[in-house]
Amino acid sequence: MLPGMTPGGPGEGPQWQRLAAWLRDALPVEEVDGVWVFRPLRRDQREFGTAVLSRIEGDRRRIYTARFIATIKGKQRGGFEAYMEEVGSGPIEALHELLQLVPVRADDGEPPLPVDVTTWFPVMATLAEDERPDVPG
Repeated sequence: MLPGMTPGGPGEGPQWQRLAAWLRDALPVEEVDGVWVFRPLRRDQREFGTAVLSRIEGDRRRIYTARFIATIKGKQRGGFEAYMEEVGSGPIEALHELLQLVPVRADDGEPPLPVDVTTWFPVMATLAEDERPDVPG
């Protein structure tokens, strides 16, 4: 388990950990400046999770949704699939407007919860303060 990633809080636990590891290979994580997660859903033998990521690339902000489907019961237990999709991009300062482009889950009235980027992507913790992307406040 990654340091600081104990099960219990938003974005914590083994399935989120697997998604974060998959994302480290899919994105330059040093450009990620925000992570939010929806409450995972369990249906039948599977668990479904959705995260929203904000990435600053040059003078643009890109918003992604990353999803996982984990098989938690049955013969296929341990199976894991991950997907990522860019859902919007715009000026760096347009974070709030870009987050509005994230599709809302019809079966969940709860908004996504913020996750500490350095918890998901420990490489961020090793960057000097002036090398980190600006975190929107």
